[in-house]
Amino acid sequence: MKRLTTLTVASVMALSSFSFAAFGESHAMKEEAMMYEMGEEGIEALMKANGAATKVLGDMAKGTTAYDATAAEEAKMALIANAKEIPHVFEQPIEGGETLPAAWENWEDFVAKATAMEEAAMALDVSSAESIGAGLGMVGGTCGGCHQLYRVKS
Repeated sequence: MKRLTTLTVASVMALSSFSFAAFGESHAMKEEAMMYEMGEEGIEALMKANGAATKVLGDMAKGTTAYDATAAEEAKMALIANAKEIPHVFEQPIEGGETLPAAWENWEDFVAKATAMEEAAMALDVSSAESIGAGLGMVGGTCGGCHQLYRVKS
């Protein structure tokens, strides 16, 4: 019995160490992945980056600039990465600024809207200017859906 108890305790300790190490690694990876600071400055930087990415794609779709597969893919990837960051930068409620308190009061819906943006960006076909034009409205719709409910009207 003593041997069984010792073996059980050793197994639990080993599994606990493994779980703790795995948590530490995933937590560190999450921290490294965050490109923007939490709070108003991070929100502003993230939204400007989204604007820049959508401008690149929009200009290609309108024919204002020539289609560039690499630039289109980079803009798409930026939108996907930024959508993942939205819950992080908005995590702490901010008084003042352009975000309404409703964002934090309806946090699950707010995060769902960020997820919808990520999914729309992932689905965006950037293989041609025409395909960008056909799908960019879905991405913009997710932005507008959030801004209509959670952004101060100017």
